Amino acid sequence: MYSIKQVAAMLGIQAVTLRAWENRYDAVTPERTESGYRMYTEENVADLRWLKEQIDQHQANISEAVRMLKIRKAKRPDSSSPAPMVHPVPVMEEAHAQMADQIYDSLYHFQGERANGLIDFGFTMYGYDSMFYHVLVPILVRVGDAWEAGRATVAQEHFMTQLISQRFYQFFHLFPIYPHLPKVLALCPEGEHHQVGLLLFSLFMRKNGAEVLYLGANTPEEGVFPILREQKIKLVCLSITSPGLVEPCDQLIDRIRDEFPHIRFVLGGKGFERAKHARHPEWIMPEDSADWQSWIEREYFTDRPPGA
Repeated sequence: MYSIKQVAAMLGIQAVTLRAWENRYDAVTPERTESGYRMYTEENVADLRWLKEQIDQHQANISEAVRMLKIRKAKRPDSSSPAPMVHPVPVMEEAHAQMADQIYDSLYHFQGERANGLIDFGFTMYGYDSMFYHVLVPILVRVGDAWEAGRATVAQEHFMTQLISQRFYQFFHLFPIYPHLPKVLALCPEGEHHQVGLLLFSLFMRKNGAEVLYLGANTPEEGVFPILREQKIKLVCLSITSPGLVEPCDQLIDRIRDEFPHIRFVLGGKGFERAKHARHPEWIMPEDSADWQSWIEREYFTDRPPGA
């Protein structure tokens, strides 16, 4: 039996990450001492090592890796004996790509019912995380690229984006809200019409238990301040794709801070990531969603007793 500190040292995984994998994804179920501390078996450690390999070597996300682990363990009579992956990552990638192609084709031709049916089927087959991050998000990126290249009309771009965005919104109400997390306001400022990154980060925050007020793209400034006054917002998320909007965003941030000095910010999107002279680089969130999990765990989930 191993303590969480020993497992963290053996596998090179932070203890806070091990807790998150257990609490949010049911990755393993360690034993508990009388005082409530986790104790990991050899099998727990082997399972965690396998999960880490899928993430590091095959670029799987944790929810997909856990799902494959459960299938893998259920398929073999002796859970202590090794077995090959049931669904190798390249096969899953091909399946995701085929599903994305079918949904994109349906949306491109305004076949909304067929697209929704395919999305429902995809959720059943691949689960929540895989469908969003490996199917729907690439479709939204593809839609934006097609519109900018003139391969999709404005009507097609709006139809495709709205339908997929609605599927994202449906999940906002499925997760519990944790009172120790900040109430979040998420918006793209006036002039910014691309909201994929903002939508993803908002869904990430909502999934982790934060209450999110999502305003979306091209939000006028005059509509922001009444919400900040009335809703007790603690965290504002701003996303831009154009570096030309960095300066107006910095000015908006300064005006918000003048009236609400307690509010914190998260800044995202290629506009901030590529900015050479951003005024607040410490608030810029990396594009990689794996870094988002490390950030929220560090900021809001580190108040547990040592070793627990």
